[in-house]
Amino acid sequence: MDTSKGSADSRPDSGAERQIEDAGTVKPPPTADEADEVDEVDEGDAGDRPRSGWRRFAMDTRPLRRPAYRRLWSSTIVTAVGSQLTAVAVPKQIYDITGSSAWVGYASFAGLLPLVVFALWGGAIADTVDRRKLLLVTNIGIAVTSLLFWIQAFTGLGSVAVLMVLLAVQQAFFGLNSPARQASIARLVPKDELAAANALGSTVMQTGLVAGPLLAGALIPVVGLAELYLIDAVALCATVWAVYRLPALPPLATATAAAGRAGRAGLKGIAEGFRYISLNQVLLLSFLADIIAMVFGMPRALFPQLASQTYAPYGEGLALGLLFAAVPIGAVLGGLMSGTFSRARRHGLMVIVAVVAWGVAITGFGLSANLWVAVAFLAAAGVADMVSMVFRGAILLSAVTDELRGRMQGVFTVVAAGGPRLADVLHGTAGSALGARTAVAGGGLLVVVSMLVLAATMPALRRYSASA
Repeated sequence: MDTSKGSADSRPDSGAERQIEDAGTVKPPPTADEADEVDEVDEGDAGDRPRSGWRRFAMDTRPLRRPAYRRLWSSTIVTAVGSQLTAVAVPKQIYDITGSSAWVGYASFAGLLPLVVFALWGGAIADTVDRRKLLLVTNIGIAVTSLLFWIQAFTGLGSVAVLMVLLAVQQAFFGLNSPARQASIARLVPKDELAAANALGSTVMQTGLVAGPLLAGALIPVVGLAELYLIDAVALCATVWAVYRLPALPPLATATAAAGRAGRAGLKGIAEGFRYISLNQVLLLSFLADIIAMVFGMPRALFPQLASQTYAPYGEGLALGLLFAAVPIGAVLGGLMSGTFSRARRHGLMVIVAVVAWGVAITGFGLSANLWVAVAFLAAAGVADMVSMVFRGAILLSAVTDELRGRMQGVFTVVAAGGPRLADVLHGTAGSALGARTAVAGGGLLVVVSMLVLAATMPALRRYSASA
């Protein structure tokens, strides 16, 4: 695996040169209002002693001492919750209009294609432009789309076609935004804090998956469905402001390389990204690990069937809510306790252990006839998923040079979005043919066996270390 660091060059930034640090990290000179914060970072780094007692297990918050990363992370808090308000409102509104769950499914699929296309293209763009500017444009685009969602709901338009078009546009902006956001992290924190930064970001996103739908459910009877869109649009203004205050994040390239950037933002650039993955075994294996875990071991399509059959004595509504919430809750708990693993150096081995643990937990879930035992297994799977996300993200950021990080994050977004949807098809079909619990347990076992075979036959992943 190519573990070379981003090349260093000097460019003007408000009249001052930037220092390109470890793994392409950009550390801008402090402005007057940031001087105290930068001093705090420097002091913290100098006195970064091993933690003792319960602090060894608590979340590693070192990246939050860095003002630029703190701003990016705080913007994620807003989008994590706000996006879930819209994610609940859109299917609810479509169902209210049509009375058909099939249309809800069609709408979800309508958002998938633009997400895939624009995530790949957005990754290529993120490698050729100032990522801060790209984040500004796309976050404004998402906010405007949320405002249009509110207008159509407030006016009572009642058009499924308009909803699907707006959803496709929103997913396109998200596809452009996500690679730039993730690729920027390696420019804001040093290499040894990448795992901790990923843990912080993933914990916020998983918290949004829990808190957002709960908040939406509480707000709809009080303020109405249309206002969920408006709340999301207004909240995104805070995200735009936080991104505006980030330092400039132009490509780390020499003048010669800069001359050829235009071509890298098109199909040629996307093809170069896939070629890079195919030639870098560790990166390819990290993607395969995620595909194995999600396609074979994500049984969410069977939750309604399990709630109505296996766990019906506990109350179908209660069972369904707990099944959907258990994995995100486990992931949040894993993030809060990420101090236990975020400083590990054997990133590849951690991915393998996490995916195997996910498979074991899903198998246990499939074998559980008791709802509370099943929820406990799903929560354990959520912890394993958090560990996997943290170290796959760290591998992606640390093992890839900066000029390719955007494209790699684009592929990462496609894998993360596409894997669960493929799993829905696979588990739905298997559940109908074999029964829900058999399909779930069988999928979990497939994850364990497949991951162990991959680790045994392709040793590059288990040997990969952040210090390599």
